[in-house]
Amino acid sequence: MGRDTLAHRRRFLQFLAASPLLASGEALAQELHRLPDPMVWAPRTLDRLIATPREAFDVFDFEPVAQKTVPPAHFGYMASGVDDEVTLRANREGFQKFQLRPRRLVDVGKIDMRMELFGETYGSPIVVAPTGSNRAFHEDGELAVARAAQTGNHLQMLSTVANTSIEDAIEARGRPVWFQLYPTDEWNVAQGLAKRAEKAGAGAIVITVDVIARQNWETLYRLMRTDTRACGSCHERSMTGFLSRKANFDGLDINRLRTTSHTTLTWDFVKRLRDTVKTRLLLKGLMTAEDARLAVEHGLDGIVVSNHGGRAEDHGRSTIDALPEIIEAVGGKIPVIVDSGFRRGTDIVKALAMGAHAVGIGRPYLWGLGAFGEPGVERVLGILREELRSVMMQVGAPSLKDIVPAMVRRA
Repeated sequence: MGRDTLAHRRRFLQFLAASPLLASGEALAQELHRLPDPMVWAPRTLDRLIATPREAFDVFDFEPVAQKTVPPAHFGYMASGVDDEVTLRANREGFQKFQLRPRRLVDVGKIDMRMELFGETYGSPIVVAPTGSNRAFHEDGELAVARAAQTGNHLQMLSTVANTSIEDAIEARGRPVWFQLYPTDEWNVAQGLAKRAEKAGAGAIVITVDVIARQNWETLYRLMRTDTRACGSCHERSMTGFLSRKANFDGLDINRLRTTSHTTLTWDFVKRLRDTVKTRLLLKGLMTAEDARLAVEHGLDGIVVSNHGGRAEDHGRSTIDALPEIIEAVGGKIPVIVDSGFRRGTDIVKALAMGAHAVGIGRPYLWGLGAFGEPGVERVLGILREELRSVMMQVGAPSLKDIVPAMVRRA
């Protein structure tokens, strides 16, 4: 039954229940009780999309606009998870397992959302997570994202497979960005990428360790079938052809590369890279306490708890579920960032209350980019900052340091 039909039915039944012409009020009450509660009186409909970023009430308003403006194959690349997309859904559903415990009678007239990390101060704990091939969604690509990050003073991580070079991203951002490193299956390439990032002045190198096996992106593949463009004119099937269009690989010998992942990746690689560059090193893609403890033992500077937004494997575990055991294992020795599935201010505060230092945002800013370019990214990040501010007021936390574990509990 459609929502509009359901709403009309409820109003009609309410009218009948109040009518003296009908004696069976109890039966009608039972019928009304079976209807959804609360009712959805203002559902989000695909025939009424926002026309400007300012019209958006939340970050979800941007996704259907992006779906309309971005070519099907490119939108599929952005939206797809792996296999049954259980992990993709779990990342959102996981937040429902936790509740916030608001405190009252606290002076929240001034809210300080500033986040300090490795001696740098940012406007909030909202981090622009690395996403690849941003020009697939808007011609300005990562440069638009960097400028939007500058507007809100966000920490930005740049993907290995960005269309924009690390040097140009840093220039557009106006301060150092972090470089996310796909290790590849060739040490010389990985070393070259890391040294380039270090020379450019990247604030950290974030090694992604969760992309190992081939990803079965069914949503992407099905949407590719609906794309009427001649994709072959722009895209080569070989890895060499793909990476030749990625600025960070300029000057590197990529002819022997088979993949950007690394099936034989071990802690030895991490040690070797540590001995090669002096830039801070973090690991991205850890989901267990065991690996978190090893990261501390191996001298990593930080951890990014991530399941690649459900794009790497379909194990079904959300990052917000994994976060508490990792926070406990780390014991405050190194900062922990978490991403995947974050869409609301309440999501962010739950993670911060558990002990996360910052929260990464991925797909939402791509929705904004695909929908409206740089203004869309700015608005997405702005909405999240507004929601974060509101939730901090509700839980009684004037600053990030006031967000404490007692403010969240498992439902």
